[in-house]
Amino acid sequence: MKNVGILFGGRSVEHEVSVITAMQIIENIDKTKFNPIPIYVNKNGEWLVSESFLKFESFKNEKYENVKKIILSPNYKDQNLYIHPNDIKLFTKKDLDSIDVFFPAFHGTNGEDGTIQGLLELIGLPYVGAGVLSSAVGMDKIIMKDIFKANDIPVVDYTYYYRSSWKTNKEAVLKDIESKITYPLFVKPANLGSSIGISKVKSNEDLESAIELAFSYDRKIIIEKAVEDPREINCAVMGYEDDLEVSLCEEPLGWKEILSFDDKYVKQDSKTTKGDKNKNIPANLSDEIRTKIENYAKLAFKSIDCRGNARIDFLVKEEDVYVNEINTMPGSIAFYLWEGRGYSFKELISKMIDIAIKAQKDKEANMYTYDSNLFKRTQFGAKIKK
Repeated sequence: MKNVGILFGGRSVEHEVSVITAMQIIENIDKTKFNPIPIYVNKNGEWLVSESFLKFESFKNEKYENVKKIILSPNYKDQNLYIHPNDIKLFTKKDLDSIDVFFPAFHGTNGEDGTIQGLLELIGLPYVGAGVLSSAVGMDKIIMKDIFKANDIPVVDYTYYYRSSWKTNKEAVLKDIESKITYPLFVKPANLGSSIGISKVKSNEDLESAIELAFSYDRKIIIEKAVEDPREINCAVMGYEDDLEVSLCEEPLGWKEILSFDDKYVKQDSKTTKGDKNKNIPANLSDEIRTKIENYAKLAFKSIDCRGNARIDFLVKEEDVYVNEINTMPGSIAFYLWEGRGYSFKELISKMIDIAIKAQKDKEANMYTYDSNLFKRTQFGAKIKK
C-alpha cells in the first residue's frame, strides 16, 4: 500500500476551496491501495499533520487534535516528513510518515502555480498533476493566452498591465486600454482563480475601480474583450503526452455576467452533480461544436505540456468557440465530468496517481550527470607565473 501525501490549504485566497477538494479526495481514494496522509498548509504557511485533518468536520468546527508542525527535506529521494525543529522535544521522534507519492490539492497562488511542484521536483518523488512549467503557465492568464495564440487556439482579444505602470500613470493606462479593447470588457488578476477579483466593465465609469480591485490581488492584470451572451462550456482532459482522453462537456446554467465564488462553491454543496439544476451534463451541443471543443481542449492541454487531469473552460457564441482558460487543478478534480465516461471518483483518483508514477519514471530515465573532467581541463584556479 502506498502512502499518499495530500497537500492542501496554502497561502491563497482559494484556501477553503482547496480544503474541500482535499476532503473529497480523502473520502474517495481507494483505501485498499492507498493510505491518505493529509498535509495541511495553514494561511500562515505552516505545514501541519494531524489525524483530525482526515475529517471535514475538524475544519468546519475549527477543532483539531494532536497537530504537529512538519517540514519537507529537499534532499533527493527523501520520503520522510520531519517534525519542525521548533517542536522537537527530548525523546521526540524526529521523522513521521514516509510518503510514496504526493497529491497536491492546492488552488491558486503558492500551490497551483508551480511553486510546490518545484519543491517536489527537487525531492524526486512522484506527484499528481501538472509539472512546474505547465502549472505556472496555466496559472498566468497572460502567458497562457500567448501560448494558446502561438498554437492557433482561438482566444478573445486581450492586453495586460503591471501595477507599477498603473501607479505611475493611470491616465496613460486607461487611454491605452480603450485604444485596444472595446467595451464591454473583463478586468482580471493575471494569476488567480475562482472568479475572485474579476469585474465585467461596460463603460469607462467603472473601469478604474475594476482595475484597482484586480491589482489588489496581483501585480499583473489582464483586460479581455467580453463575448456578449456566450454559453460557458467546460471540458476536462486527462492523460500524459499523446495518450489523452476527454470528459463530457458541461454547461453551467443560469449565469449572466460571471459565475461568482458563491455560485461555484457555496450554492453547490452536494457530492455529485447528478440532478444538479445548476449544470447541464452533458451539455446540449451540436456534434460539430462538441468535436471542436474536444479538439481544442486536447490541444490546449498539450500546448502547455500538461499532465494529469485539467479542466478547460470555453466561451461559445453561435459557431465561434474561444478557449477562456485551463485549470490544471480543477475544483473537486472535476470528477463530475468523468462520471459519464465510466470513471467513479475512486477510479479517477487512482488514474491520476498512476499518471504521476509514470511521469516520474520517465524523468528518472534522463541523465542528470555529465562526466567532462572539466576541473582538470580548465585554466580557472591555475597559478599565474609572474
